[in-house]
Amino acid sequence: MSMTELIDAARTSKAWPFQEAQRLLKRYPDGAKPDGSPVLFETGYGPSGLPHIGTFQEVLRTTFVRRAFEALIGAKPEDGRTRLVAFSDDMDGFRKVPDNLPQQEMLRENLHLPLSRVPNPFGTDHESFAAHNNAMLRAFLDRFGFDYEFVSASERYNSGAFDDELRNVLRRFNDIMDIMLPTLREERRQTYSPVLPVSPSNGKVLQVPVEVVDAEAGTIRFTDEDGSVVEQSALGGKSKLQWKVDWAMRWVALGVDYEMYGKDLTDSGVQSGKIARVLGGKKPEGLIYELFLDEKGEKISKSKGNGLTIEQWLDYGTQESLGFYIFPNPKSAKQLHAGVIPRAVDDYWQFRERLDEQPLDKQLGNPVWHLARANGGYDGAEAPGAGDRLPVTYSLLLNLVGVLGSEATAEQVWSYLGNYVDDVDPAKSPELATLVERALAYNRDFIAPTLNRRAPDAREEAALNELLERLSELPETAEAEEIQTIVYEIGKSEEYGFDNLRDWFRALYEILLGSEQGPRMGSFISLYGLANSRELIKNALNSR
Repeated sequence: MSMTELIDAARTSKAWPFQEAQRLLKRYPDGAKPDGSPVLFETGYGPSGLPHIGTFQEVLRTTFVRRAFEALIGAKPEDGRTRLVAFSDDMDGFRKVPDNLPQQEMLRENLHLPLSRVPNPFGTDHESFAAHNNAMLRAFLDRFGFDYEFVSASERYNSGAFDDELRNVLRRFNDIMDIMLPTLREERRQTYSPVLPVSPSNGKVLQVPVEVVDAEAGTIRFTDEDGSVVEQSALGGKSKLQWKVDWAMRWVALGVDYEMYGKDLTDSGVQSGKIARVLGGKKPEGLIYELFLDEKGEKISKSKGNGLTIEQWLDYGTQESLGFYIFPNPKSAKQLHAGVIPRAVDDYWQFRERLDEQPLDKQLGNPVWHLARANGGYDGAEAPGAGDRLPVTYSLLLNLVGVLGSEATAEQVWSYLGNYVDDVDPAKSPELATLVERALAYNRDFIAPTLNRRAPDAREEAALNELLERLSELPETAEAEEIQTIVYEIGKSEEYGFDNLRDWFRALYEILLGSEQGPRMGSFISLYGLANSRELIKNALNSR
């Protein structure tokens, strides 16, 4: 595939990252800014807590768009024609102490200080609460191989790098107030200011009315918490902008061209866009994505602890399956709970196996193409993992370990796999080895506690007896398809009166596996072994 072919396909692709990139290309038809500088993508992070799955999805999705844009303009990641900034708003005031943090009393004593000036409660070498969380953010992003530049709000404010834009805010103070005041409740209007001064007496970020004394000099006047009237500079870290104003200022100061954000920030995005124009800039292109929901369809909340963490997903699934699950339809809400993991793992592998056989236009709609390209590891010349195939699905592994029980070991699983697939072992199949470990963990925590095998009724008993008899006639080397044919024939037989095959399969799952859903029985019996499967059926028949 040539670069020209890739560009042509990318410019007509309907995959959402390309749709986003095509909008950005309308802003810069030549693929670069007028001054020739790289096109800038941004993601934001509030270090009042540790990075989480929302942080991951925002950086990943933004990277999808970044790489899609590079494909549109015929650039490679190493060309430096785009940048991704991970911005930490660590100058924000510390408003609330999360329940899951250590040293609660110490943290309460430091409320309203800039996050970068709150002492570190974690006992690590980092100089502040924000510094610790920023380090966790960088480690978190590095863990997944993201290509990004870290930018700290505190460093920018304190160093004076934002001073020019702060003066601009002071010049446009009244215009910004005209944008913001109509959006606020009456009580909030009385104290609102676009500029939040840092108190010279206690170092807190104050939410008090501010008067602009001299915009060019950066001087403001306000009443401190002790009642004294203070006149001081707003520059050099002595103030911090209110959230929506800060967001707009950042877009203008850094020259941000693309930033996506969640549905809960829709109104903030509108107001910040207006403020950006007042400041002489332009709102970035961007996507408003839907939020994650828990198993009950409720919004995921860090304080509630509902939903699923990155660590929990990686206990039971793979990094690639998480990226795969996040990829489709960012404008649609997704439930995020352990129950979605097995399907995501299997779907990822189906799309991965299909990738190298697809024409280019289909590849560009395949989530695996975007996942592989996200970290600069795939230029379309060769599909990632081309030729790789898992000999079993994750779902089938879960069925196997479910039958083996909560005390099953990896060695047991590999012994069954060895009978099912020639020349397979953990050293030669590291990705399968990972899935074996994940399946054992998932079975232990979610499947084994819920399994409940029931006894067959008279009709099911008769059908199982025929299945047992016919399996006894097969050689141990019988193929899965041959076994599946027998299962089908019994289910279709008028002798047993199943209304449809679905009822027969469900009976097999409930009686033999202890669940309402299950695998292709031919594949399961082949993996578990004919002798073991016959024993399983005998035990079920003896339970009547």
